[in-house]
Amino acid sequence: MQEGISSEKVFVEDNDQEQAQYDALRRIHKTQVRLWETLIGLLFIVNGYLIDWFVPRAEMVGGLSSFIGAIVLGYPIVRNAIRDLKQGVLGINELVALAVLACFVSGDYKTAGVVAFLMLIGEIIETRTAEGARASIESLIKLTPTKARRLVNGKEEEVLAKELKPGDIIRIRPGENVPADGVIITGQGSFNQANITGESLPVDKKQGDEVFAGTQNLTGMVEVKVMRAGSDTTLGKVRDLILAAEKTKLPFMKIVDQYMVYYTPLVLVLGALVWAFTTDLYRVIAVFVVACPGAFILATPTAMVAALSAAARLGILIKNVSDIELASRINAFIFDKTGTLTTGQLAVSRLAPAAGVQPAYLLLIAASAEKFSNHPTAKALQKLAAEVGISPVDPVNFSETAGKGVKAEVNGKTILVGRAQWLKDNNVKEDFLSTVDLNETEGFSLVFVSENGRFIGWIGLQDQIRPEAKPAISELKKAEVRRVAMVSGDRQPVVTRVANEIGCEEAVGECLPQNKVDFVKQMRSKGYRVAVVGDGVNDAPALAAGDISIAMGAVGSEVAIHSATIALMNNDLKRLPFLVRLSRSTRSVINQNFLLGILFIIGGLVLAVMGKIDPIVAAILQNTGSLVVVFNSARLVRQGEELEH
Repeated sequence: MQEGISSEKVFVEDNDQEQAQYDALRRIHKTQVRLWETLIGLLFIVNGYLIDWFVPRAEMVGGLSSFIGAIVLGYPIVRNAIRDLKQGVLGINELVALAVLACFVSGDYKTAGVVAFLMLIGEIIETRTAEGARASIESLIKLTPTKARRLVNGKEEEVLAKELKPGDIIRIRPGENVPADGVIITGQGSFNQANITGESLPVDKKQGDEVFAGTQNLTGMVEVKVMRAGSDTTLGKVRDLILAAEKTKLPFMKIVDQYMVYYTPLVLVLGALVWAFTTDLYRVIAVFVVACPGAFILATPTAMVAALSAAARLGILIKNVSDIELASRINAFIFDKTGTLTTGQLAVSRLAPAAGVQPAYLLLIAASAEKFSNHPTAKALQKLAAEVGISPVDPVNFSETAGKGVKAEVNGKTILVGRAQWLKDNNVKEDFLSTVDLNETEGFSLVFVSENGRFIGWIGLQDQIRPEAKPAISELKKAEVRRVAMVSGDRQPVVTRVANEIGCEEAVGECLPQNKVDFVKQMRSKGYRVAVVGDGVNDAPALAAGDISIAMGAVGSEVAIHSATIALMNNDLKRLPFLVRLSRSTRSVINQNFLLGILFIIGGLVLAVMGKIDPIVAAILQNTGSLVVVFNSARLVRQGEELEH
């Protein structure tokens, strides 16, 4: 295996993604080699015990077997200790190395070997467990294929994905992963975006839709024009930010690192005192072994890696681990309206045909007349028609007057679609305004339709509220978030109506960007820990003013990814209550881990000083504490599984 990895190295040096894969393979290989070394050393130690038990006269042979086993097992520990000392670091490796060397000095090779074996096997198990907790993060590194099918003069050629450039045309077959961000120019397919957005269901995409690197094309062959490649893709930015988040630390972790340098000298002094009062070398060795603060050191990093894994799996990008801890103390949320609590797109909410006109006919006539328009109203009509199976016909003599409406011939009849004044200007005499029972000031946009000068109905449109907005806010309140507010630049009646529908008790409309910032600062001045949620595009000032900022729908949006401390890769507001729950669970697990680590160290030291445990039991106790902490943290990985379905 070593030879295979060496041959790969030349290729991966030029590619960040593959270098990360190489590093992951190298870590696994290193663990496997250490496991084999550990097992070989253990065989020599066990052989030494068996010879002593069953062939007492072959004492020298048993001692030699134990000596070889102790050398094999102790060498990695002493080597690491020497490496640390050369780098000016005095840490836990030195404590274990001293314990092993002390056993050698006393001539007890069996104890030296068993202690070294237990410490190595504990480290191997911890490494394997940490690799499992990290799996969902590292899977991001492996998502983008290394090769792509580029079209040149209509011919397909296979190239390295890192060679793609914006403007290239690539072909993606069913079952293949997308090698770069781009726009579909030919074909259609169903794409699995779960690894980026956390969406459990595939998304159907057609010509003009954007696809993202690392997502999988499930059905259909498509040709895509590359927009972003390499590290510039959405996946590349997400991967880099997640890996960078792993390197960040909580303030408490920094304090632990700062004072850990004094810990090893303190243990050495304690060992010297035990020797001075008892002259019992085995007590001193037990003190050195049990004092290794593995559980204490692993308490926070293991919990943070597990929490980052759970968040990444659901499309929640956390840039700094300190935001996980801070989110647990958030007790107020401030939402933007458009694009956050609402979809930001007009949708038909009401069809009101005149007497004797069927709703389907009204929709057919209006959608046909608006077919060649790019106005949001036209797009909403086309979308509804497609959903209900109505096929608009091509209009004749189409004309559009900006801000008023359209005029066209559909099936030989003159159709007008637009504002009330547009119909009046074109001699529609009926009192059609009396049929309206909606208030346009509350966010409804109304268009009126006439056929050959006769009014046939009106259509109400509005910015649709996200279906998950109301349950998400309800869950936030259950999570003891004391204040939920909405601020928007939209008219106050519109903001009030949306707030009433979703259960938000505080709503402020007609806000300029600076007004939003002032509102956030005012809430923070009252002692609230504030999370600001926006779409990340035009809410940057308000986002920056909060304790934490959360950008919605960050997939494909470089602005959204960089404008907030936390980015939701999709628009599912139910991720927000989950984020609060995850952060609080993480804080709870960290506290549990620290308590367990302290109990194991203090309890072990007391027992070792009193001579109640020997070095072998001390090694078992020390490893038990570390493993309990690792497995306790691993529980966080499964958080949020209910949101994946």
